[in-house]
Amino acid sequence: MADPGGARRGTALIRDSSRSAIAWNRSPDIGFDRAVNPYRGCEHGCVYCYARPSHACLGWLPGLDFETKLLFKPDIAALLEKDLRKPGYVARPLALGSATDPYQPVERTLKLTRAVLQVLERTSHPVSIVTKSAGVLRDLDILVPLARRGLVQVFLSVTTLDARLARRLEPRAATPQRRLQAIADLARAGVPVAVLAAPMIPGLNDAELEAILEAAAAAGARQAGYTLLRLPHELGEIFRHWLATHVPDRATRVLDLVRETRGGALNDARFGHRFSGTGAYADLLARRFSHAVRRLRLQTGPELDCTRFVPPGEAQAGRAGSQLSLF
Repeated sequence: MADPGGARRGTALIRDSSRSAIAWNRSPDIGFDRAVNPYRGCEHGCVYCYARPSHACLGWLPGLDFETKLLFKPDIAALLEKDLRKPGYVARPLALGSATDPYQPVERTLKLTRAVLQVLERTSHPVSIVTKSAGVLRDLDILVPLARRGLVQVFLSVTTLDARLARRLEPRAATPQRRLQAIADLARAGVPVAVLAAPMIPGLNDAELEAILEAAAAAGARQAGYTLLRLPHELGEIFRHWLATHVPDRATRVLDLVRETRGGALNDARFGHRFSGTGAYADLLARRFSHAVRRLRLQTGPELDCTRFVPPGEAQAGRAGSQLSLF
């Protein structure tokens, strides 16, 4: 099996023919019911990414194909406007980057995430962003006005503070220090920012939980979250291979602990359990997290304003100073 995160190969960009920008979900353990993902697949190459198996549904490999065959939605801004214009649409926080990173390297040239944010800013639509890239700072000119209206929160994912481990786990993502600096820059600009200590990998990076939260709080994070490693479908074998290659002395211990938190398996897809796990080990991690966020006062996050939304046609008309459209 090829090693995810190994030698870089050429990236193939493939047009996504989706007719809608918004993906809806009814998951009771996710804090949003809608999301926009400009890309499928991700160049960051994070070995633990739960989205990897989605590439198998396309007939590709969840390993290197996930990192090198990227679907992109060139008309995503227009599709989003179409979705927001539908009769009866009610604004609620929209998640940007729920599957793959909206600020992965290809975004520097395609700028699809920026186009999405421009639509959301024009329509005063609330949005939460999840990324592990400092590239989010490029769009401060949009994020700051959104923040002033209570319409945005950015979540920076920090998996480890160990740069060497990060390079092996997340070979083409920003370094941990760069992510902490991005938290500081966002906070300084007045953009509400949170840290995600995710995923916590038993026996590998879990001892860093408190240190990650402390560093993020010192940088200016207001809120925090965490998830426990989950290994759905083909991801279990991919991660097993990574462990054998990079940390063979700990491979058995890590997998045993994962099974302990997943009812004896490598994954537990049940709602209410998939992000936090079960058992004594998972309970201890949850208590450690709760204690740390209380101590660091990271519990309270902003409630995004859903009352300002103006559908696209009306938003443009209002900015032009003309009469608002009735349709």
